[in-house]
Amino acid sequence: MKKAAATLALAAGTLFVSAHSNAELSANVAVTNNYLWRGLTQSTNEPAVQGGIDYAHESGFYAGTWISNVQYESDDVYSYEHDMYAGFSFSTGDVSWDVGYLYYNYDSEAEFDFGEVYGSVGIGGFSFSANFLTNTEADEGDDYDFSEFETYYLSGNYTHTLGNDVELTLHVGYHDGDFSEAFNGVSGDYYDYSISLAKSGFTFTVSDTDLDDDGSFATTGARDNDEMKFVISYAVDIEL
Repeated sequence: MKKAAATLALAAGTLFVSAHSNAELSANVAVTNNYLWRGLTQSTNEPAVQGGIDYAHESGFYAGTWISNVQYESDDVYSYEHDMYAGFSFSTGDVSWDVGYLYYNYDSEAEFDFGEVYGSVGIGGFSFSANFLTNTEADEGDDYDFSEFETYYLSGNYTHTLGNDVELTLHVGYHDGDFSEAFNGVSGDYYDYSISLAKSGFTFTVSDTDLDDDGSFATTGARDNDEMKFVISYAVDIEL
């Protein structure tokens, strides 16, 4: 899996060298009081610092990398999540499309690296996406099934610009599969939903799930994934 990710990165780098004049490089940096992923905290409700670099070609091909600190148990030291992705986006009339592959890399002690294929379609202010597990280094044991496409995440969003350039986003998602349960420590499938307001890099989000359990293990502090969360973040985009 790591060899495949390295090959993908090499291919992206080769394309960048050969088509530099038709491409753009950008970077981003963000801070947040809580790193939420699909409605669940990835930092035990503590702050996170995040950033990435993106490459985009006029053909629609893109590739990038992104990193954030993570912490899954309250007594753990902070670790990291490092993502690598590549895909292709295009439009047909008023409809936009996006397909690609995303690899989630964690430290060696986690042994939970995994990859997903994804696709999305958007029209007007609406967008719909689907992510499917394709591979993982995690050991499924006798209790789980980590087979390809057995774990998936479906989501829908609606974005609308209000007065004073304030952007409103409504979101609902559904996560199902054994890998989701093992990775997040939650019991079974769940829905997450949120409402966000964004302007000039600042975003305020109210997020919740339909979980009855917070996803904590008996020996650690609560993650509160069954509670409503309030997240404030600030992000800066940088042209390179």
